[in-house]
Amino acid sequence: MTPTALDWELDNCTIARAMAILGERWTVVVLREVFTGVRRFDDMRERTGIPRQVLTNRLARLVDEGLLRREPYREPGARQRHEYRLTDKGLDLWPMLVALLAWGDRYLADPEGSPLLAVHRDCEAPVRVELRCADGHQVTAPRDVVPRPGPGLRRRAAPVAVGVGRGSG
Repeated sequence: MTPTALDWELDNCTIARAMAILGERWTVVVLREVFTGVRRFDDMRERTGIPRQVLTNRLARLVDEGLLRREPYREPGARQRHEYRLTDKGLDLWPMLVALLAWGDRYLADPEGSPLLAVHRDCEAPVRVELRCADGHQVTAPRDVVPRPGPGLRRRAAPVAVGVGRGSG
């Protein structure tokens, strides 16, 4: 018998773990800002309207998680401050942001279009995310992908049966 999805424990799900870091709106907005070249706290705050304490918390979390690193800078006559740069771990989120941008452009853009475009530096053509399997086949529809148990999946403990039998006697 083939096991069903309910037969497996997902407490170590990497999607859930990623969303624990990225799942809050302002976190993704901060990443967008850094990806588009806005790296300083005051600039991010001014552009986005993120409350000061929320931005402080989001930047600290992204640094703690290894997605951003702090780089010191000093304006003439001012105290030292920090700007935020993407780490390799943070840069690996670029395809996710491009996919979110494409989805937002398709379903949520104003009639005149998106305020942000992602284009290839060399030719200026729009960039899009494509899915391919490890053998190089393009995956074009969600139903072309099927979930399978991965090496970290654990079988779920048998549930306790409640009210299964009839009273005795």
